[in-house]
Amino acid sequence: MSQVIPGESEGIESVLRRFKREVSKAGIFPDMRKHRHFETPIEKRKRKAIARHRQNKRRFRT
Repeated sequence: MSQVIPGESEGIESVLRRFKREVSKAGIFPDMRKHRHFETPIEKRKRKAIARHRQNKRRFRT
């Protein structure tokens, strides 16, 4: 769980920006999207195959 404590004279915009940064670092959004709806085994296989493809593409990009 991400938590941000605002400073004495810190504006709400900067606190919100820090909170969004913490949430993205923690990886909450991808996890939330993954659990948003039921995923069939076929969809799961496709998603993992695409992820493997992207990972291999990055690995051999040099």
